[in-house]
Amino acid sequence: MTDEVMKQEVTRQMRIILKGSAQLIGEEDLRSKLERSIQSNTPLTIKFGMDPSAPDIHLGHAVVLRKLKQLQDLGHHIVIIIGDFTGRIGDPTGKSKGRRALSEKEILFNAQTYQEQVFHILDKSKTEVRYNGEWLELLRLEEILRLASTITVARMLERDDFENRYTHNIPIGLHEFFYPLMQAYDSVALKADLELGGTDQTFNILMGRSLQKNWEMEPQAALFMPILEGLDGVEKMSKSLGNHIGILEDAKIMFKKVMEVPDNLIIRYFELATDILPDELDKIKEALDNGENPREYKLLLARTITALYHKPESTELAEQFFYQAFTKKELPEDIPELVISTTVSTISDLIPPLVQEGFVSGSNEFRRLLQQGGVRLNTNKADSLTDSVADGDVIKIGKKKFVRLHFSDAKKSNIQ
Repeated sequence: MTDEVMKQEVTRQMRIILKGSAQLIGEEDLRSKLERSIQSNTPLTIKFGMDPSAPDIHLGHAVVLRKLKQLQDLGHHIVIIIGDFTGRIGDPTGKSKGRRALSEKEILFNAQTYQEQVFHILDKSKTEVRYNGEWLELLRLEEILRLASTITVARMLERDDFENRYTHNIPIGLHEFFYPLMQAYDSVALKADLELGGTDQTFNILMGRSLQKNWEMEPQAALFMPILEGLDGVEKMSKSLGNHIGILEDAKIMFKKVMEVPDNLIIRYFELATDILPDELDKIKEALDNGENPREYKLLLARTITALYHKPESTELAEQFFYQAFTKKELPEDIPELVISTTVSTISDLIPPLVQEGFVSGSNEFRRLLQQGGVRLNTNKADSLTDSVADGDVIKIGKKKFVRLHFSDAKKSNIQ
């Protein structure tokens, strides 16, 4: 390979690595590592530390995982570190007090749950999973003291949560100072070339870079990914705020939610929630800057994101469902069925079974939606609780929920 071809390949990979990122520390180090990797045909070792608290992964969590997938597609070696040892310390990140330390049983259960979701994104056959207890449990007291000697208390108190607790006289356990040290030692044990994380992990990841220098190793580069805004376009994506898109959600729901992304975040979602290449992203930016209709690119975004987590046929059906239900205002074909008693004759009679089967959270919510015009009967707005219903009717509740009525003496539902 000529020097010119090698430089072009480094530039190509750097563009992919930097796409959507918040910050890269050690850029020149990374370029040098990439040059050697390309020349020797040896992949870089990419580290990602996993929080063993087992979150349900949504697109916000997946931002870093999608970047790992892009690096994996470039041929680099991804190593996920499960903090079975550090989890027993408890990471105080962002808390006013130390996080409860987890038991080994909790950590292993959470780790398995997390991995099941992670491998919806990463290629399992090309991903190495390691537990940091492999090396941390073997450290002698002398080695632990050497670790502690690499940083001052004053430097540790620069970490935001420690600083806040110290300022407000909130106790800090001495053991908590060892969490970032132990996590940093993972980078030494792996001889990591690059570590990825969210911007909330800056302190810990940079400590890994610093510790490698103390061990006279070439320091890892540090790539930080930004926080993804939720569907409200303001707050960070969060399940508790209801502005999230879960990676395990049904394809129809996922497609519909992506279509709710604010126009001004279309590019950001392409950058952070998809694997689109930089050249293609540039074309979309140019088109939107030239005044083309954002809806066409939002449809492309919805197809792209849904296809990342669902089979092609499911993605196609999700788009058809969206078009029928929310564009043409027609009824979709695949509608859950609610089996109800033949004694039901009005919308009012429907409320108990709808609540029981989870189509609506309560009778008050249903009545509120009805008053606001949010309940439709066979595409027509329902006006009153006394409106008649019949076998085969379709009720639309709010923006997303459809249910087809089936009269039977059996009081059960058949949710498909």
